[in-house]
Amino acid sequence: MGMRRGFHRVWTYVRGAPGTYVWLAVLFVTSVALHRMSPEFEEEFLRQRSTNLHELSDNPVRVLVAGAMWIEGGYWLPYAVLYSVFHAPVERWLGTVRWLVVCGAAHVLATLISEGALLWGIRHGMAPDSAVNTLDVGVSYALAGVVAVLAYRIPVRWRYAYVFVVLLVYGVPLVTGRTFTDLGHFVSVLIGFGCYPLARGRRKVRNPKETAAAGRG
Repeated sequence: MGMRRGFHRVWTYVRGAPGTYVWLAVLFVTSVALHRMSPEFEEEFLRQRSTNLHELSDNPVRVLVAGAMWIEGGYWLPYAVLYSVFHAPVERWLGTVRWLVVCGAAHVLATLISEGALLWGIRHGMAPDSAVNTLDVGVSYALAGVVAVLAYRIPVRWRYAYVFVVLLVYGVPLVTGRTFTDLGHFVSVLIGFGCYPLARGRRKVRNPKETAAAGRG
C-alpha cells in the first residue's frame, strides 16, 4: 500500500510537469546514444549540433534546438535531479507554456549574447580564430534561467537570500573564469529574473486533477 501511494505521488508530480519530463526523457535517450559513440566520433557529432559561431551562422534554428537535446559527456543523472528540483516546480507553478518561454528566452538569448561576446573577442585578438568551432551544447542556460525565475516563488522572507545565493553561484565563475559560457550563465540568470511578468499573479501550483476537471466541464 505504501509503495502504491508513493508511486502515485511520484506520478502526480511528473504529470504536473509534462514538458520537464519529456525533455528529460529525450536527454536520457541522447545520453545513452553518446555512451555508444567513440570519443572521436562523439566530439565531431556534437560539434555539428553545437551553438558555436560557425554553426550559428549556417544553421541557427537547427543548432539552437538540437543543442538543447544533448549533454556533453552524457552524464544524465545529475540533470534528472536538477530538473526535478528546479524545472518541474517552475513548470507546475507557471504552466507549461510560460515555463517554455522562460527556458527558450534564457537558452536562445544567452547563447546569442555569449557567442556575440566571443565573436568580439576573436575580432579583437582576445580569443583564437579556432574558437568559432568551440563545442557548445547543453541545457545549462535554460536551467540557469529557471533557477532565477523560481525566486518569485520563494517566500519573501527567504527570497533575497535565495537571489543572493543564485547571483553568487553564477557571478563568481564570471569574475574568476571570464569565459563565454560563464557570461552565458550569468546572462541566463538575469533573463530569468527579468521574467517577472510571467510569474506575476501565479501564486498557486497547478493541480493536474483540477485542470482535467475544468477541461471536462
